[in-house]
Amino acid sequence: MAENIIKIRGARVHNLKNVDVDIPKNKLVVITGISGSGKSSLAFDTLYAEGQRRYVESLSAYARQFLGVMQKPDVDKIEGISPAISIDQRKSAHNPRSTVGTITEIYDYLRLLFARIGKPHCPKCGKLIS
Repeated sequence: MAENIIKIRGARVHNLKNVDVDIPKNKLVVITGISGSGKSSLAFDTLYAEGQRRYVESLSAYARQFLGVMQKPDVDKIEGISPAISIDQRKSAHNPRSTVGTITEIYDYLRLLFARIGKPHCPKCGKLIS
C-alpha cells in the first residue's frame, strides 16, 4: 500500500538549507513561519515546481514542445508527489464573490468539462432529466 505522505529530502531552493520534511497527503497543510524562513520556497519553488514538472513530463512530446523545459528544483529526493496546481501568490482584488475556482481560472475549464460530460438530474427527486 502506498504511503499517504510526500517526502522531501535535502531541499536547497533559495534560502532552504538541506530541509527534510514529510507532508501528509489528502489533508489541509499550512506552512507557517517568520518572514524569510522559506515558506514560499518550500511550497511554490520546491513542492509545486516538482509536481508541475513531473506532470509536464507525462505529456506527449508534441504537447511538451509548447510548454518548454522545466528545471528540476535543487533537492535530493521527493517521493509521493502528485500532479499539482497552484493559486498564484499575489494580492488579488478583494471580491467577496471570488472562489478558488474563479481566482485560479480553473472554473472555466470545469464548466466546459461538466457541460460536455455531465448529466442533468432533478434537484428535488434526483432522477435523470432526459
